[in-house]
Amino acid sequence: MTSPETSRPPSSYSLTLSCPDRPGIVHGVSGALVGLGANITESQQYGSPETGTFFMRVALTTEASADGLHTALAPVAREFGMEWSLNETSRRTRTLIMVSKAAHCLNDLLFQHRSGTLAIDIPVIVSNHRDLEDLAAFYGIEFHHIPVTPETKDEAEDALRALMRQHDVELVVLARYMQILSDRLCGDLLGRAINIHHSFLPSFKGARPYHQAHARGVKLIGATAHYVTGALDEGPIIEQEVIRVDHARTAEQLTAIGRELEGRALVQAVQWHAERRVLLDGRRTIVFN
Repeated sequence: MTSPETSRPPSSYSLTLSCPDRPGIVHGVSGALVGLGANITESQQYGSPETGTFFMRVALTTEASADGLHTALAPVAREFGMEWSLNETSRRTRTLIMVSKAAHCLNDLLFQHRSGTLAIDIPVIVSNHRDLEDLAAFYGIEFHHIPVTPETKDEAEDALRALMRQHDVELVVLARYMQILSDRLCGDLLGRAINIHHSFLPSFKGARPYHQAHARGVKLIGATAHYVTGALDEGPIIEQEVIRVDHARTAEQLTAIGRELEGRALVQAVQWHAERRVLLDGRRTIVFN
């Protein structure tokens, strides 16, 4: 007679982990999974020479339950001092998007979400302006206007936290949200908030970056998607897009090209995060793409 543990239809999971680097980690993890009859469909590893940390992502299918996987992996995790996470692939990341007035990044995210290529659910959009309320309505997504002034910043962030709790939000995406989050909120969202910066960081920070680039006669322009930290525009970088340009391009043309790059970089960063392909290594990221 087949046991309940082995009669389940196969499910897909992703396992991510980090721990001090030492021999035997891959053997220990794969041995525990194979012992449950799991089929490893993808495995990527990286040992950081700077921090001495080992990173690993494993995709697998198995008839075992999530509890069974946790039970099998727990002794290995203890032995190697792992920080680890096991996620069922079919579970979509609940994502809150924050915007101001620019529509291009939000539109790219919503289009990819509707087409089914982004492994996220978007229960709510938050903005400090009402300009994009109609776009949210077109896609059938709840829109909240939370104005922000220096006097109401704390109140606005409390309202944001309430929405995150209400909608079980796991990821916050700043899709050209033109307000600086407080250090406290950045700390609360560490590794769970992604921002898009309209330049190829760390160059050309501040206002009108494409005009700065044009004035300097750059030959490459780009966009940077990174995690949010209290240090403005200095969070760990997830993805960057670049394109070659020449002297004939106007500042307005660079701006239009830059918007396209911003959307591509942000969508890719959100996708990799949702697929649990990004691990933090201090100020850097390990991206198993």
